[in-house]
Amino acid sequence: MLEAARITRQVQAGAAEPPAVPAPAQVVTEETLIRWMEILKKYKAGKANLESRVIAAENWWKLRNDIEEAKSSKQGRYDFKAKSGWLHNVIVSKHADALEAYPEANILPREKNDVEEARMLTAIIPCILEQNKFEACYSENIWQKLKTGTAVYRVVWDQDKLNGLGDVRIDRVNLLNVFWEPGITNIQDSKHFFCTHLEDREELESQYPQTANRIKSKSFEASKFLYDDHVDTANMATVIEHYYHRWKNGKRELHYAKFAEDILLESTENQGTPLYDHGRYPFVMDTLFPIEGSPAGYGFIDLGKNAQTQIDLLRTAILKNAMVSATPRYFARVDGAINEDEFLDLSKPIVHVQGQMDETYIRAIETSRLNANYINYLSDIIYELRQVTGNTETSTGSSTSGATAASAIAALQEASGKGSRDSSRSSYRAFAEIVELTIELARQFYDTPRKFRIAGEMGADDYTTFDNSGLKPQPQENLDGSTAGVRLPVFDLKIEPQKRNAYTRMSQNELALQFYNAGFFAPQNADGALTVLGMMEFEGKDQIMQKIAENGTMAQQLKMYQQMALALAKEYRPDLAEGLAQSMGAAAPASARGNVESAQLEEKAPQENRRVQAARQRSAEASQPQG
Repeated sequence: MLEAARITRQVQAGAAEPPAVPAPAQVVTEETLIRWMEILKKYKAGKANLESRVIAAENWWKLRNDIEEAKSSKQGRYDFKAKSGWLHNVIVSKHADALEAYPEANILPREKNDVEEARMLTAIIPCILEQNKFEACYSENIWQKLKTGTAVYRVVWDQDKLNGLGDVRIDRVNLLNVFWEPGITNIQDSKHFFCTHLEDREELESQYPQTANRIKSKSFEASKFLYDDHVDTANMATVIEHYYHRWKNGKRELHYAKFAEDILLESTENQGTPLYDHGRYPFVMDTLFPIEGSPAGYGFIDLGKNAQTQIDLLRTAILKNAMVSATPRYFARVDGAINEDEFLDLSKPIVHVQGQMDETYIRAIETSRLNANYINYLSDIIYELRQVTGNTETSTGSSTSGATAASAIAALQEASGKGSRDSSRSSYRAFAEIVELTIELARQFYDTPRKFRIAGEMGADDYTTFDNSGLKPQPQENLDGSTAGVRLPVFDLKIEPQKRNAYTRMSQNELALQFYNAGFFAPQNADGALTVLGMMEFEGKDQIMQKIAENGTMAQQLKMYQQMALALAKEYRPDLAEGLAQSMGAAAPASARGNVESAQLEEKAPQENRRVQAARQRSAEASQPQG
């Protein structure tokens, strides 16, 4: 698969014809497939308890606590069983919290030379995710994570995308279709990793002619959910994708094989080329509540189904008691002569009776009403379920503790959302792995430049070109020019929530206005503002401090340049010094004003009459006493 992709890139680059590739020895044979099938069955047996729990959780999610209750045609009204949606509401609320904290990757360089590549990756990774409709995939996996405790992502290279150019593909995987070594907690430690799916036999034969008329039955079939629709799998074949590691020259390589029954469809080991350079299984598991000895976890249904069962049983008992109390019933003697039709017809004011009538012929059945303690106990169980799952009143926007102000309720919501934020943190760790695998695939396969539309300055669209030239290993040189090995650009990931809740946005906006009113953004107040901000803690503080510091530096430089301009004007253009000083908001120096006045007098002096000047001189001489 990878060899064919490499040959295609060479042909597109201008090669006259594909280079001849020698056929390597067949490592994966029919005996190898039989051995792998036995390993797969062993892995499935070790996963049996998890699969049964996952299928049961899905039934709980659909409010099908008892599958036999679907036979409603055989049930009477007194066989009614209450099924409330308290646990369902918990998952819906948690899903809303998770989507409000949708992740965004900020890629940071570890070395100064990688700053530009980190900036490009930060802008391009969201484009790759958007092309894969990752937000919808993320939402579906959050549902699965909350219900069953585990969500699975797959990050692979799809050579058929973009008309054969190839690109990264990120999709959701059914937990029932993946298998790993029992007892491990990290799938990367598993010796083998399998992913199965059903494929139509005709399509499989058209894509792989070697399978024609050879797949007769399914020797392996994964567990399935209880679907609402009838799914016919008679003409489907189980296709198994097998990922495994091989050690070569002290390095662990990742290999891939695809087979159906005992028919090999693809094999990287037979081609002599590993699958991906990063050497990791291209799967990421997002766990809600982890458990020892398994990479999977358990979810809110496992946590709250016991309380939900008690709620439903109590509600069923209360409803049945209410129906029995609301429908009077009677004991009647067999030999009694009561007109039952008139007795049951409430519109008849008179009921005819033959013979003697007393309580021995008919008597009302007495029913005992439930004590009010049962109602209180039901409320306590509901409260317990909400507390255990973290779906309290304040987290859903209401308050019973006396807080009525919007700000107080918002503060309570922020405090009660610790559980949701912790769950989002685990999703962020899985998201970071997805981004890392995406970068590694771009490092390996982005040989051909690609166009991306990214967000430029002030939100404007910016069209840029990107390839993997800046991600490849780069040779290093010593001072004397000798080679000092190669350096692989490595990046750090900082995952932040892209979407924030209303309370966070409101508090951030109010904080920004307070900073503005306090003069934090005035350049002359930069030093004081930085001192105050250094004592505070809030989201985005570093960016604000950086911007204020830049404004302060620019103000100092502007003041220095103004003084230099004023000094030069004083020296070479005294006539402009006063106007320049006024435009800068400061008065010109006295010496500058004196020079300006002298220059003005010199300009006016030649214009005076010579007779006036002579008369002024004689007057001055006459006023002086004779010595």
